[in-house]
Amino acid sequence: MRCHAMPDIPGRRKPTAGEDFVRGLWKENPTFVQMLGMCPTMAITNTVVNAIAMGLATLVVLLGSNVFVSMFRKRIPNEVRISTYILIIATFVQIVDIGTEAMVPETHRALGAFIPLIVANCLLLGRQEAFSSLNTVWRSALDGVGMGLGFTLGLVTVGTVREILGNGTWLGLRVMPAAFEPWAIMNMPPGGFFAFGLVLLGFAWFKDRQKRQSAMREALAPLPVARPALQEVGA
Repeated sequence: MRCHAMPDIPGRRKPTAGEDFVRGLWKENPTFVQMLGMCPTMAITNTVVNAIAMGLATLVVLLGSNVFVSMFRKRIPNEVRISTYILIIATFVQIVDIGTEAMVPETHRALGAFIPLIVANCLLLGRQEAFSSLNTVWRSALDGVGMGLGFTLGLVTVGTVREILGNGTWLGLRVMPAAFEPWAIMNMPPGGFFAFGLVLLGFAWFKDRQKRQSAMREALAPLPVARPALQEVGA
């Protein structure tokens, strides 16, 4: 049997809707913090267009499966919950795969087998087990959108580095000087690891900078001054 803490612990402040949404964008970003979905991050981020397409496809699957699991969370037997979650995720993956092939066939061909492989992304099953199966439909929907946008942001960030250095373009538009020599390695799998490392380095530097600034503000904050007690003056 699974043992989960209750989503809302008595005495602890309940997260707001905004916190449910923003959590996946920064504090628990699936790519840069949780390190989930590394396969598409390394494989299909050679262009920003591919990164956006994969991110939005994952967002749709995550939103649909989050809502569906939350709706039926009290009716899913504990013994078959994992297989049920995977079945729900696979259903939405199939819908997204068919829809992408029908509406944007070129993007579908560029992404190849990575759309069906969304079902194997640990991010989706992890959100069902850790959040959607314990919370309301509204909160689960916000969590799905936030995590999906956070994953998309991670893919686009890595894709931006790879496309600019590998092709000298961004979204197909020339952004580097004509004399710039593209780095061919950025269009190959090793380029994904290199770009991801650069982005993680920048991400870690920014977080460390924030911590230092916060510590400096606390150190420079004036200490509270005790107000002297008023002395009564006798008449």
